Amino acid sequence: MPMTQSEGVRHVRALFISDVHLGMQAIRVDELLKFLSHFDADTIYIVGDLIDGWRLQKEWNWLPEYDELAQSLFDKARRGARIVYLAGNHDEFLRDYLGAYFGGVEIADRAIHETADGKRYLVIHGDQFDVVVANAKWLAHVGDWAYNFALRVNVLVNWVRRRMGLSYWSLSAWAKQKVKNAVSVMGRFEEALALEARTSKVDGVICGHIHNAAMHHKFGIHYLNSGDWVESCTAIIEDHDGAFELIRWKDMSAPPKRRRFRRARRAA
Repeated sequence: MPMTQSEGVRHVRALFISDVHLGMQAIRVDELLKFLSHFDADTIYIVGDLIDGWRLQKEWNWLPEYDELAQSLFDKARRGARIVYLAGNHDEFLRDYLGAYFGGVEIADRAIHETADGKRYLVIHGDQFDVVVANAKWLAHVGDWAYNFALRVNVLVNWVRRRMGLSYWSLSAWAKQKVKNAVSVMGRFEEALALEARTSKVDGVICGHIHNAAMHHKFGIHYLNSGDWVESCTAIIEDHDGAFELIRWKDMSAPPKRRRFRRARRAA
């Protein structure tokens, strides 16, 4: 059942978040901390790229909020939550520690999640099925630079939009939806993950990587993508009946819109 921020803590069976990118400047760690304070889960899957190792290698930028986020997750683990960290391409250094535990957090490359109603889902970051990342890593770094540039442009664009009383607009999200090649790449990525799920003999796949939150059955497999916490602030939850829900936290946390009524002119 949907919940607003003001309604307190909601307990769920499982929670899936991905692509936080700690180390990148334009991220929403403060919003993620609020989100985690409002959702309590038996199992938390971090579906890759919590840490942006590419960015931190170029420029060390570790903020106090990052420690606060880590402490929040470790606290949940101490209180009994199972936390599984699926390594991604930006935190691929963790793939040297597969099977290890750090502060109660399990490091893995992929996992199988069984829902309350007995269905099985492959949980994986997804970069393994990205042709660019797998075969032309230098090109992936170019794409990462372009994405960061778009985020910097967004700062200026949205400063102007706020002055005009307009809502947030994302250049990168617009490009993903409008540029034919980007749409095609996303489609091939989703199809590849669906095929892997079918090969793994599971009912669906839960992934991240492409920063595009989605839930659908386009390829005969239940495909779920948890999106990101760079711009979108999205996550996937499973309730105690086994149903999945895509949470768009920015929509939940936005103040309600006020309806404007025009005053009727008095007849002369």
